[in-house]
Amino acid sequence: MELIVAFTIMLILTSMAVPLARSKVRAERERELRYALRDMRYAIDKYKDFADANAFGPIKQGTDGYPESLQQLVDGVKLAGPKDQKMYFLRRIPRDPFTGNREWGMRSDQDDPKATSWGGQNLFDVYSKTYEKAPDGTPYAEW
Repeated sequence: MELIVAFTIMLILTSMAVPLARSKVRAERERELRYALRDMRYAIDKYKDFADANAFGPIKQGTDGYPESLQQLVDGVKLAGPKDQKMYFLRRIPRDPFTGNREWGMRSDQDDPKATSWGGQNLFDVYSKTYEKAPDGTPYAEW
């Protein structure tokens, strides 16, 4: 009888702990997603600021001063001038906590804001490729 009572108590405690653990994991992934998006968007904006100041020389036609890809922000961009200096904006492309890979949805400034395909002209914004939704119902891809 004591064994049945002990197992019942363990079952009740376990059933209470699993939803709590799931919500903690989801909250951690959401936090990681916010940080990754913030870092990449900051790097894109910083690149645009340098391009507008002609730090890289003349702006490439069709890019409007935005980077061409995320990899360009990691590889660095040669500064204009006699020295061979490069400016780096990201150490590495962050991992998407929901998809588990380093592939992000991208938009150019000529794309529709809700577009899920990239026009390829430049890199204006990034978003998660996951189809999951936040607890409030908004898709993570719209963050």
